[in-house]
Amino acid sequence: MRKRVFIFLCFISVLSFSQQRDTAYFKNGIENPSLVSTHHFGIFSSRINQNFKLRAPNKTTFIFSSESGNSFHPFVEAYLPKDLSIREDFCNKIWYNRHFDFVDQTTTPAEYMNIVIDAVIKSFRLQVSIPINKNHELGISLRSYLITKGKLPFSIFTGDEWIEWFHSNIAGGEDPFGRKYYGLNQVNFKYTDRNGKVLELHNGDFFLGGIEFNHHYYPELLMNKKRNLFVNFGSHIGINTSTFNSSIDVGFSANLVKHYNLKNQNEFNIAIGGSILRKNLINFRDVVDVGNNKFLASLESEIEFTKYTEKKNYHSFGIHYQLQTRYNQYKEDSYFHLKGKWQEVHSGWHHGFTTLYKGISAWTFLYTYGRPNYKLTLYLKEDFQVNNAPDAQTGISIQIPISN
Repeated sequence: MRKRVFIFLCFISVLSFSQQRDTAYFKNGIENPSLVSTHHFGIFSSRINQNFKLRAPNKTTFIFSSESGNSFHPFVEAYLPKDLSIREDFCNKIWYNRHFDFVDQTTTPAEYMNIVIDAVIKSFRLQVSIPINKNHELGISLRSYLITKGKLPFSIFTGDEWIEWFHSNIAGGEDPFGRKYYGLNQVNFKYTDRNGKVLELHNGDFFLGGIEFNHHYYPELLMNKKRNLFVNFGSHIGINTSTFNSSIDVGFSANLVKHYNLKNQNEFNIAIGGSILRKNLINFRDVVDVGNNKFLASLESEIEFTKYTEKKNYHSFGIHYQLQTRYNQYKEDSYFHLKGKWQEVHSGWHHGFTTLYKGISAWTFLYTYGRPNYKLTLYLKEDFQVNNAPDAQTGISIQIPISN
């Protein structure tokens, strides 16, 4: 009798485990790692990752992710005239036809900035996702950054050698942005803002970017389970801890996911989400101006196909698109004046500043291998606008459940 009871209990345990493999934890919509870029201004602020899960997870999850992005902007100077008549004259000219001498600040006063960025920026993020109840989830993440030269083998696809080999042999042409002209595998990271404050980093510099708190609410009233439509809302607080931008950011997000059940338990998900972040709501000190646009808004969408194996593990393939608003106020785009080595660097010599007045977009291609006890994600992010902020970015993430 005891033997039969034991066999019955084992059967129930196996059946329970088998069912758990198909629970919300194992595959819960689109479970992305952090996909924010290693932008040379963005790393000093908290930014929002859209949440494309279907429901609050039923297990606490530990997530570690690492990113590597190559940013390159030759030295360029920017002048923003204070004289309204000069601004009006500049408004009628495209930016590269604006010519004026701003050397004498008494006769032609102007705000002055300069920037040069040449580095592979590596990001490390530790995150814990905690289910509060079936409708609420709390995420706590710690982000840090390392400034490197990007030498092989530590930066295979984001190092200067690979990128310039790709330009020379596949697409882009020979040294299209001047990396070879200035020298490969260099770190030159310095920015002087309009107030004269200097942000400078060197090879090997490591710093804690900040801590973020993300709360997501999954309202059942707004979900249509018959049509497999799922909604969630997020509230976000970021505490930036670097010496350059010690501050607090706050933001909100909203997300919609359409889920399709395919044959053989395979899945297909389509998601869209938007967010808005109020940068530097509170400053703890006199910070560096890393973008005078107070609000950063973003729009993201993704499609993902999931193929299950016979053992109920899975392979997921996703294509993700992100659009973020500009870092500097758009009105300045109509009257700034730039100086740089345009003769030596024919393409992109101005990107250090012109890209601050344009929205930033990127495509990300993701692969995830999932098992009941972990998920491994690899991704490649590419900036097809070629504004080098960053040019190419790769990432790896592992998710591990740490409690029931």
